[in-house]
Amino acid sequence: MWIVIAVIAVVLVVIVLIYNSLIAKKNRVASVFSTIDVMLKKRYDLVPQLVETVKGYVQHERGLLERITELRSKAAAGRMSDNDAVILNNELAKLLSRLFVVVENYPQLKANENFMHLQRTLTELEEQLSAARRAFNAAVNDYNNAVEMFPTNIAASMMAYRRKDYFEIAEDERKKVDINIK
Repeated sequence: MWIVIAVIAVVLVVIVLIYNSLIAKKNRVASVFSTIDVMLKKRYDLVPQLVETVKGYVQHERGLLERITELRSKAAAGRMSDNDAVILNNELAKLLSRLFVVVENYPQLKANENFMHLQRTLTELEEQLSAARRAFNAAVNDYNNAVEMFPTNIAASMMAYRRKDYFEIAEDERKKVDINIK
């Protein structure tokens, strides 16, 4: 009789531990994504200042500036899915990199103190975002392992937990960057 009670108690403890472990992993992923979200908000706040500073110098790149502004507005407009946020922010990062390459052709802009401050701030923010993305991917990896490995996968399927996507760079960003200035 005591053996049956002990076995039932052990099984219940294991179930509670598995359940709590899955909840903790899910919450960790959400927490780290929230950190990224805060940093992206800061990036969105910097973009209009950067665009306004550059506008007067880079007349022929008006389309680039408009696309950056459009993406910033779309991101600031409201909540979007994690995957949509990843796609939008990858495109915004790509356009900002392109903008900085274009700026190289404007020595007077590079000497502008406001622009230099914005560029340094944005560079620092991008480094923080990179670190946060690494933390997010580590949390997602831990979560995905729990969702797929036995015995936690049984509880995860009963709780309708599914794999989460990693923050990944787009394929075209993996190519060598051409910074030749003409």
